[in-house]
Formats: sequence, C-alpha cells, structure tokens
Amino acid sequence: MAGLYIHVPFCLKRCTYCDFFSLTEMKYKTAYVEAVMRELELRKEYLDGEPLETVYFGGGTPSQLQAEDFERIFEIIHRYHNAVSDVEITLEANPDDLTPAYLSALQPLSFNRISLGIQSFRDADLRMLHRRHDSRQAVDAVRRCREYGYDNLSIDLIYGIPGQTVERWKENLKIVLQLNVPHLSAYHLSFEEGTTLYRQWQSGSVCPVDEETSVQLYYTLLYMLADAGYLQYEISNFCRPDCYSRHNSSYWTGRKYLGIGPAAHSYNHNSRQWNISSMTEYLRGIMCGEPLVEKEYLDLRTQYNDYVITRLRTMWGIRLADLRETFGTELAGHFLRQAQSPIRNGLLSVSDETFRLTPRGTFISDGILSDLMKG
Repeated sequence: MAGLYIHVPFCLKRCTYCDFFSLTEMKYKTAYVEAVMRELELRKEYLDGEPLETVYFGGGTPSQLQAEDFERIFEIIHRYHNAVSDVEITLEANPDDLTPAYLSALQPLSFNRISLGIQSFRDADLRMLHRRHDSRQAVDAVRRCREYGYDNLSIDLIYGIPGQTVERWKENLKIVLQLNVPHLSAYHLSFEEGTTLYRQWQSGSVCPVDEETSVQLYYTLLYMLADAGYLQYEISNFCRPDCYSRHNSSYWTGRKYLGIGPAAHSYNHNSRQWNISSMTEYLRGIMCGEPLVEKEYLDLRTQYNDYVITRLRTMWGIRLADLRETFGTELAGHFLRQAQSPIRNGLLSVSDETFRLTPRGTFISDGILSDLMKG
C-alpha cells in the first residue's frame, strides 16, 4: 500500500515562521489545478499499481481551493489509482476557512479527516505568528467540523513561542483536552533561515525561549497528554488509541508515496525525488510533459540512515532482527555498538531487542540519531 501527497501552495498571507514553499498570489490557481491533474496522469506508474492507503492535501493552505477544484482532482486520482476500502483522505485547513458554506460544499467529496492549523489558542501568539484566525475561530472550527460529521480531527500546535510560559502552554493544552480532539501534532518553534521570524531574531526584535523553558514546555506536553490517555506514537505526534495519522505513519515506516505539486517529495524505496520549488517552472515542466525534478538514488548506507531516522522517532522503535534482515550484520552491528552510550545515559531503552527513545531521549533525538547513523 502507498500514499499520495498533493501540495497546495496557496496562502492568503505568509506566517512568520513558515519555510514551506507557498504563494500569496491566487492568479495561478486555475493553471495549478490543471497541472496537478496532468502530473497525476504523467506519473501514474510511479507507485507500481500499489493501492492508495492515504491521500493527503497539505500546504500552504489547501482550504484555499474550492470544492469544484477538489472534485476535478479526485476524478483523476480515481481514474489512475485504486484505493483500499478505508482509505484515509486528509485536508489541511485554516480555521477561518471552515465556514458552514465551505464545509457543506466539501461533504459530497471523499474527505474523511481534517487537520487544523491552529498553532495556538492565545490571540497574542497568533498575532505574532501572523496567523489569520483568532482563538475563538479556532475553537469554533473544531466544533463546526464535528457538526458536519468530521470527527476524525487533528490540530497542530506550536510551543516555544517567544514569551511563552509553562502556564500559558498549559492553558493551550487544557483547551485541546476540553475539545477532546483525537489527534494532536505539537512542534517546537524553529527559526528557519529565510523566514520573517529568523530576520526578527537576527535583528533582536524577538528572542527564543531559553533551553530550560523549552525542556519544561516539552515535558508539560508529555505528561498532560499521557495523563489524559493520549499515546505519543512519534516525537511530535499524539493520539487517542487507534487514531494515528496513517499518512504520516507511512513516512516513518518506509512506505512508498507519490508527491504531486510544486516542491512535493516522492519516495519509492530505491530513490527519492522532489519537484521544483517554483510555480512558474513547475507549470512549464508539467505542461511540456516533463516534470522538473531532482532525484537521489539511495544506496544501502543511505537506506539504513533513513530507516534509523524515521523508525526510531516512533513508539514502535527498531527491532534488531529487522535491521539484520534488511541491512545485513555489518550495519546492524554498527547500530548495536553506537546504541550502547545512549542506553547507558538513559536516552535509549531496549526490550526484547527492540530499541526506543526514552522521554529524555526524544527531546535531544537529533544528536542520538546522528550518532546511530553510518557516515
């Protein structure tokens, strides 16, 4: 089984922290929809006929497309791909886009999961991040989705926002628990080069939270959600039992996926490739029948590194037997040797020859993963 990702780059305005490929101009929308349909046709063989288990519209802001745009895209998806009977189809959306009229228009379509980019339930945070909605619209959007039958909901939150305290973060999480959403993705704010936030940091107009506060915010997240019955099934993802994001889980467990749209990535076990991050060049390539992509073929060492980076992020961890079977005794032995130090330091646990990050380990996972990789 495989996944399909469609990147919708349009945004009404750009958030200060975002470094994903996006546009604030809607003049390309019609041409973009045509190009997505054409790319789906051009790349129909990429997944080798494997049925789709998940379809994910991400962005950008996919809720800037209208129901008729999705209807045309779904028609082409169904033409060239089979899907499992319980296929998960996700729409990323901004809270203020989900009006009663918009949700009503979506109902005849195939969406069965909505991921809401809320980021914070505190208005001051939302203004600093340059989000379009306010806290009231965020809460209303969750409730309205349920009114229209969308119970499979996820929300995104950001912590480590300049000026954030543990108490303010607790208030955010209390609202999540009151709303009882089945899935939460929570990410520490990062200052990515090229973003407005990065420039504000460099100029001294904003200051990142200190490391001690970051640690307190992270452990507050872990303990509050665990006490409420949520599973941390990936470093930044939490859910009620059996409410995992099947699409994101496919990335972490090494399944094939096809990425459609400008800047979208694809993976088929042997290689990964990514579309050009330019709307005009993307459109030109697709309409000429030659998608403009970069491609990287994966040797055994790179496949091993990818495996370690993705699998160890999850609660399922890495089985030593799977490493030996997939990559051979030499790379499995490298992993076992490198794992000894984080095990001694309480950053990595091992049970029945399955290795998992501990709560302490998840907070500094980048360093641990780097040490386990093969140079």
